[in-house]
Formats: sequence, C-alpha cells, structure tokens
Amino acid sequence: MKKIRKGDEVLVITGKDKGKRSTIIGFKSTELVLVQDVNKVKKHVKPNPHKNETGGIKEIVKPIHISNIAIYNFSTQKADRIGFKSDEAGNKYRIFKSNGSPVDN
Repeated sequence: MKKIRKGDEVLVITGKDKGKRSTIIGFKSTELVLVQDVNKVKKHVKPNPHKNETGGIKEIVKPIHISNIAIYNFSTQKADRIGFKSDEAGNKYRIFKSNGSPVDN
C-alpha cells in the first residue's frame, strides 16, 4: 500500500514552489510525482504536421521527487507523515502520524 496516492492533497516542502498546496495528478515512477500547477516549465516545441501539433512555447508540468512533498493534514492545517493501521477485519488503512486520524474518510 502506497503512502501517497493520486488525488491526495500535498504540500511542497522544498524547491522553487515551496509552500504551495496542490493535488497529485499522477506518478512517473515510484519516486517521481506529477503535482498539479507545481514545477511548471516552458518548453519550445517544433510543429509536427503528422500529429496536428502546432509549434511554439508550451507550459508543461514536470515531475518532482516524492521526498520534496508531504501530505496535507486538514485538521492541523500542516504537512504530516503517514502511518498504517489495521482494523478488526484485517483491512489496512492510512493514518496521520501527528493525531492518528484516518486519511481516507
């Protein structure tokens, strides 16, 4: 079970976008994460008539390392760490380390 999943609200803790709060939109690998509106770069693109792409300068989202983000805890209004617990039925679920409340409601 992953500690951070797609759709989680995260806080950027290092880098040029430090302090921004956003949502995870995908994973490039186990260590690289795509976060919405974070680490945006401008890329010069040549036109490709075979794919009907126009050329120019496009703004794209590049992945950042998973160590540069932390999950956002809405009850404490801060970044937090994730732990795991299991209930009586043996189902595993994620909790916040600071207060022990479940991540998924």
